[in-house]
Amino acid sequence: MSRTTPPTRRVLLAGAATSLALLAGTTGSLAQGRGRFFGDGIDGDGPFDDERLYRDEDGRLYRRRGGRYEPYSERGGDPRAARREAIDPAYEEPDLRRGPDPVQPTQAPQPTRVARPVDDGPIDYARAYAAITDEPFPVHAFNWRKANPAFLRQEVAYTGREPVGTIVVDPRAHQLLLVQPNGRARRYGVGVGKQGFSWSGVSTVNSKQMWPDWYPPKEMIARTPKLARQVTKLQSGLGVPGGSRNPLGARAHYLWQDNKDTLYRIHGTLEPESIGRSVSSGCIRMINQDVIDLYDRVEIGSRVVVLT
Repeated sequence: MSRTTPPTRRVLLAGAATSLALLAGTTGSLAQGRGRFFGDGIDGDGPFDDERLYRDEDGRLYRRRGGRYEPYSERGGDPRAARREAIDPAYEEPDLRRGPDPVQPTQAPQPTRVARPVDDGPIDYARAYAAITDEPFPVHAFNWRKANPAFLRQEVAYTGREPVGTIVVDPRAHQLLLVQPNGRARRYGVGVGKQGFSWSGVSTVNSKQMWPDWYPPKEMIARTPKLARQVTKLQSGLGVPGGSRNPLGARAHYLWQDNKDTLYRIHGTLEPESIGRSVSSGCIRMINQDVIDLYDRVEIGSRVVVLT
C-alpha cells in the first residue's frame, strides 16, 4: 500500500464522504504510517487502514479500512477511550463530558497470562528452553545444546549509558540487551534485518500482544502463492491468525516513533535456527521462550535503541 499524506486524506474526505469529520483527538496515537523506517516492516506487515476515527453529523464513528469507511465499534462509542487504550490500557481518564456516562470500551480478547517463576540470576538452560505446555498454543522445546552460546539468554554486565528498562539492540552482534539495575543486563540472541532491510534509531514499545495476528501487505500476498493460501479474513484484513503457525510467534512488541507505527516489531519466530543471522525484513526476531521472558519484563512505553 502506498503512503497517504494528511492532505490526501482531507481531499478523500471532501470528495467521498463530506459528512465525515476527522477526530483531532485521535490523530496522534492511532494514525498508522511508515514513519522514518522503510522496507517490508514486520517481516512484511503493513497497515490496511489509517486507524483514524471519523465522525458523521449524527455522532456515529467510522474508521477507514481498505479505502472504505466502516462503522467503528470495537472499543465502544468513546473515541477518547480508544485513544487512551492505545497508549496505556491501565490509565483511567476522568470523563468531563455532560450527559450520561459513555459506553465503556472493550478490549480485544487476549489469552490468559500464565504466572511463572522469575528466572533471574544464572540461567538454567534446560528449564529456560524446555517445551511450554501451559500457553494457549504449544511452544516446542529449543535445542540449546546445538546453539551458539553467544545467542542464549544470559545475565551480563552493562556499562552503557541507557537507563534501566531500556531495550538495546546490537544488529552486528545479533544480540538484544534489556538494561537491569546495578550495572547488569539481560541478553538475548536475535535475528535482524537482511541487507537492504536493516534499520537503526530510537523507538518506543507502544503495545504488546500475546500470540498476535500477522497482516502481511497485499504486495507480499500477491507475489507469494503459498502465503496467499494461508491468509484468511481477520478483524483488520487478510492475515494469519495468532498461533503456533504464525510467523510472529508467541509474543510481539510493537515499535512506534514520533507517534507513528514503524511497522517493525520485536517478536518470536517459527525459525529459531535463524537467531544470530540477518534474514528478516527488518524486524527483531527471538526464540519463543526468550520473547516470552522479555514480554514479562518490558513495560509499555519502554525505550528501544537499535544501534547502527
